[in-house]
Amino acid sequence: MAAAPLYCVCRQPYDVSRFMIECDICKDWFHGSCVQVEEHHAVDIDVYHCPNCDVVHGPSLMKKRNNWHRHDYTEPDDGSKPVQAGTPVFIKELQNRIFASGEEILIRMKGEQVTPRYLERHGFNYPIGVTEMEALGLKLPAPTFSVKDVEQYVGGDKVIDVIDVARQADSKMKLSEFIKYFTKSHRPKVLNLISLEFSDTKMSELVEVPDVAQKMSWVENYWPDDSFFPKPFVQKYCLMGVKDSYTDFHIDFGGTSVWYHVLWGEKIFYLIKPTPANLALYEAWSSSPNQSEVFFGEKVEKCYKCVVPQGTTLLIPTGWIHAVLTSQDCMAFGGNFLHNLNIGMQLRCYEMERRLKTPDLFKFPYFEAICWYVAKNLLEMLKELREDSCPPPTYLVEGVKALIGALKTWLKREVTEPTSEVPDNIRPNHLMKELTKEILELHLKHIISSGSNGCAATRSTLERLCQARRARRAARRLREQQRHAPKVPSNLDILEQHTREVLKRLEVGPLEEDPAFCAKVHGKLNKVSTASAAAAAESLEDNHLRLMLVNGRIIR
Repeated sequence: MAAAPLYCVCRQPYDVSRFMIECDICKDWFHGSCVQVEEHHAVDIDVYHCPNCDVVHGPSLMKKRNNWHRHDYTEPDDGSKPVQAGTPVFIKELQNRIFASGEEILIRMKGEQVTPRYLERHGFNYPIGVTEMEALGLKLPAPTFSVKDVEQYVGGDKVIDVIDVARQADSKMKLSEFIKYFTKSHRPKVLNLISLEFSDTKMSELVEVPDVAQKMSWVENYWPDDSFFPKPFVQKYCLMGVKDSYTDFHIDFGGTSVWYHVLWGEKIFYLIKPTPANLALYEAWSSSPNQSEVFFGEKVEKCYKCVVPQGTTLLIPTGWIHAVLTSQDCMAFGGNFLHNLNIGMQLRCYEMERRLKTPDLFKFPYFEAICWYVAKNLLEMLKELREDSCPPPTYLVEGVKALIGALKTWLKREVTEPTSEVPDNIRPNHLMKELTKEILELHLKHIISSGSNGCAATRSTLERLCQARRARRAARRLREQQRHAPKVPSNLDILEQHTREVLKRLEVGPLEEDPAFCAKVHGKLNKVSTASAAAAAESLEDNHLRLMLVNGRIIR
């Protein structure tokens, strides 16, 4: 094979994972890390001169700024083009806009009140604000925790995605470079970091998610340990944004609910209720070619402004459309979770992502696979509720109906799209048939509960089923560990083995014909071999086997 072409001052072959820039003089390509050019800086260079060429031709030439309201700041500022999201002009206009107060829709609660039982009874349809953290189950570092501490726990070499806010474009850089940028007093750009998932780092030990998110999470409750698909990690994110960072209107992937906690600084959320009309407007806006030139908050009847100061936790339900402004340098923690309360809305958001052709990088990992796992578990739950004569809550019945419809659609789609996410241990057609049968039986028996007014027995049964499911998973893990652990023989095992070998070697005489003697010896041996190790140890004193031999023959 021909040798691969070599590039850059390091003379290495092309690596798709590393950012490179071409010299406009010699036409050679260089790794940004080798010539000290960050990816987000490269867009500002008009003519690039590599280290070899700038000796002769001088330094690189930079682009000239002509406006402050367009993603491409080189466009002429003739007043003919509208303001685009994220630009300095946009941020000033946003701060001067008038919105409905977030207090109109925000439910203020204490940490001890935010429980799965409360949400099952009252629904999870509006954002929840928590300022008294006690009993919420949320564990976080102290407010003195800095961006440099993040670098220490996560590692400076970790490659991260950052957003250039003025261009609303993302680029990659090392965490160490972002920390240097964050700690500078002069920042030529506004960069925002919102996608640092740290479950696989040392920092994970410092953070525990709220109990309600942990207990309701599909991933935590239904994802099997032996799954062929890798487990999704979406519960622990660290968000670090400088003043004027902005994320435009969006719905969290897969319609997940989300929790945010502002460790220090402040964030402002612009919230829009996911009504059918608003969701239709959102989909049309998301697919429009001039999306960045239209402020979505003006397209809907009401957009609510919710200020989240330091020390506050915000929980956003399924499907809520929201934008976020960082009003001052801020560090926040957050996470996403799917759950049983809003299955229909979660599926609707996922199908919208598919229609919008959202890249896989920005979708919930293996969303369809987890829906199959959930369907299997909900079938077991419905059967157990039926056996206990307990009507399932309305949200669960409606969720299962929506799930059946989605699973049928996905199976039909597999004919043309072979990328299946059906787990190997699931029989899809049989599963859907059984689920449909359970739903039909509920209708025939007229035992569908009235949702939040469902009987206490139903709620206690659901809690019992969840506890039993967690216990079964723990027992399964323990059995797996025991199966693979090396067995250590006890003293009785060694004694039994030795005795059997001795008896085989010995030439037993006339006494072996004695039935009483044989029964006694075999009884002793069988008693030891069939008892458990613990029971045998307790009865050791009663089971000593003594053999008296004369000239190689057993006498007693």
